[in-house]
Amino acid sequence: MKGVPQGFNSISPYLIFKDASAAIDFYKRAFGVVELLRMTKPDGKIMHAEIEIGGSQVMLVDETPDFSEMQSALSVGASPMHIHMYVEDVDAAIEQAVNAGAKLLMPAKSSEDGERRGGVQDPFGFTWWLATQEVARTRAELQQAFENSRKG
Repeated sequence: MKGVPQGFNSISPYLIFKDASAAIDFYKRAFGVVELLRMTKPDGKIMHAEIEIGGSQVMLVDETPDFSEMQSALSVGASPMHIHMYVEDVDAAIEQAVNAGAKLLMPAKSSEDGERRGGVQDPFGFTWWLATQEVARTRAELQQAFENSRKG
């Protein structure tokens, strides 16, 4: 798409951390991310970094206490944004994340929408929902299944 840098999708998460360097290290252990770019200020704080996870780019930055819009999830108490990530083996991915230091929120289980899904919270306040598609369903089939579940 014209105007979008190579390797990026048109929408990319931009996450703010108390310690972006520690977050990058954690995500390498927990999810196998690849660090693409790191630009630091003279004090060592990250002013911009990029990682790749599953073919998607994610941008990271250290929080800036002087700007209310640049506060980390830990500084504000929680993040209203959750991250959903498809993986090849959800059970193994959750185990890897927990072994790296994530908190298990929900063990993986199969759902009526054709996915096996579970959740973890990383040490930086972000919730990750990890899923593996078990049965391919169209959006129309998903909508119909949802409508049927509401009737019963």
